[in-house]
Amino acid sequence: MRGMTRRGLAFSLAALPPLAAAPRARAEAVWETLPTPLPLPKPATSGWAQVNGIRLWYAEFGKGAPLILLHGGLGNSNYWGDQVPAFARRYRVIVIDSRGHGRSTRDAQPFGYDLMAADVVALMDALGIGKAALVGWSDGAIIGLDIALHHPERLSRLFAFAANADPSGVREDLGQSANFNRFIAKAGDDYRRLSSTPGDYEAFVVAISKMWATEPNWTAADLASIRVPTAIADGDHDEAIKRAHTEMLAREIPGAKLIILPGASHFAMLQTPNAFNRAVLGFLAGH
Repeated sequence: MRGMTRRGLAFSLAALPPLAAAPRARAEAVWETLPTPLPLPKPATSGWAQVNGIRLWYAEFGKGAPLILLHGGLGNSNYWGDQVPAFARRYRVIVIDSRGHGRSTRDAQPFGYDLMAADVVALMDALGIGKAALVGWSDGAIIGLDIALHHPERLSRLFAFAANADPSGVREDLGQSANFNRFIAKAGDDYRRLSSTPGDYEAFVVAISKMWATEPNWTAADLASIRVPTAIADGDHDEAIKRAHTEMLAREIPGAKLIILPGASHFAMLQTPNAFNRAVLGFLAGH
C-alpha cells in the first residue's frame, strides 16, 4: 500500500462496505447547557444594607463609573462570575442579591417589581450613587425597566436581557424545558447554601411565582415613555421569553437597540460569556 496514491487510497476505502455505527446520543448544543460561572473575584467591599425593612446584600468591584448588575429570579449575584472581571476593568461594578434571593432577606411584603426596584434605588442612596448604568438579566432586566419608568434620573443606560413587559411574554412551554428545570434545581441548591433561611426555598418559590403570574403589566404607552438609553437583548434560543415579545419591547421603547445573541438561550451570560460581555460593553460605550 506504500506506493498507492492518496487518491487511490480514498477510492479503495470508499469501495468497502460501511461499518455499522454504534448508536450515540446527540451532543447538547451550547444553548441547551447550564455552565457553571467562574467564582466572583474578591470584592473591594461587600455587606448588607438595611433598605425597606430587609437586609440587602451587595458587593463592589473595580473603579470608574458605577455599573449595577441584577440577576434573574431564583438566582443570585454569583451568576455574574463571568462578567464581573471583564466589567470591573472599566467600571465600579455593584452586584446585588435581590430581596429574598441569595444572601438577602425578605419580609412579609409580597414580591413585586416596584418594590424590588425601590430596593435598588435605596441601595444606590446608601452607597452615594446618584446615577448608574444597569445590566439586568430576566427579573433583573424587568427591575431595570421598572427603574427606567419610575426613577429615570437614576439610570444612565439600561441593558435589559430576557425581559418581559407582561406575563403574556412568557412561553407557554417553559415548564417542558429541561434546561430551565435544571436551573430551578440548581437555584434550590444555591438557596439552601446562601440563604439565612435555607429551609424556605419551596415557600420562596411559591411567593415569587405569584408575582410572575401577575406582573409586570406595562402597556405600549408605558414603554413609549421610557427615555433612558436602552438595549433590549436576548438569546436566539430563549426557553422563557417569546421572540416576538422581545422584538415588541425594542420597537415600543424609543430608540431602543435590539440585540439577539446567536447560539444562546435565557442563560447567555453563562453559555456565551464573551459575546454577552462584548454586547454589554459595546452598548455602554455607545457603539
